[in-house]
Amino acid sequence: MAKAEIGWVRKDADGTKMDVYAHHFGGQWIFYERAKRYDQWQEISRPLLEDWLSLLDAVERKIQRRQLRPEEELRVRNRIREEYPEAEI
Repeated sequence: MAKAEIGWVRKDADGTKMDVYAHHFGGQWIFYERAKRYDQWQEISRPLLEDWLSLLDAVERKIQRRQLRPEEELRVRNRIREEYPEAEI
């Protein structure tokens, strides 16, 4: 597997930018966030649906570039369904 981290920037409801990244470890995705560049990364205990969808988008793009295995997309989709059963994927 390629790099086991995927990162992006999320804007909160009040317009604050948050750096977010997901780390793949032991078959699971662990999410972290920070507000500023030199802040410490804080683990997110229950990631937002928006974060899961950003991860899914990045995983789909990495699969097209053959940087991740196609099975990973299914794992992420299933995890989103577990966490957010009402979400339309």
